[in-house]
Amino acid sequence: MSSVQGPVGILALQGDFALHAQLLSDSDVETVEVRGAEDLTGVSGLLLPGGESTTIAMGIDRENLKDPIRNLAKAGLPVFGTCAGMVLMSSAHLGLIDMEVERNAFGRQIHSFEADLKIDGLDGPPVRGLFIRAPVVTFVGDAVRVFAEIDGSTVGVKQDNCTAISFHPELVGDARLHLLALGLKQWPELPASS
Repeated sequence: MSSVQGPVGILALQGDFALHAQLLSDSDVETVEVRGAEDLTGVSGLLLPGGESTTIAMGIDRENLKDPIRNLAKAGLPVFGTCAGMVLMSSAHLGLIDMEVERNAFGRQIHSFEADLKIDGLDGPPVRGLFIRAPVVTFVGDAVRVFAEIDGSTVGVKQDNCTAISFHPELVGDARLHLLALGLKQWPELPASS
């Protein structure tokens, strides 16, 4: 584990933030709910949860969180987005990762599914991904590393200290990606993008 100081902030404007908090708590990681800029003080990283990306984006704007979140990422603190969090991290929103995404790429809620994912560089069993109205990445810039794909679609990316995935490991109780993305464990060497 790294020498992380301070709790992990979890954006708590809408979505499944409580499940992320429970998963991290089960891994002995302290968390704090982030509802305003003042809640970012002293955090060691930030998690942007799944939910409804438009609603969360409106909350970010309403609470004037866009610049504080960008500044946190620019300062080198880890930022991790799942599902809607991936959409928010894209070039079209917060601009934390040089990527474009397609929302709801696998279809409506009734088309939700689970799949075992091989994560590049991650030892152990596959990560079980639960995809609910999940986005896919349609473009990545040169600095972005792809670490997870399903059926030819990109569902996991990393750029510097920012990581985003299309799926919900918190719903299946697997904290491995959380610990990596939030700087609590060392990332394996990721292959260069092609």
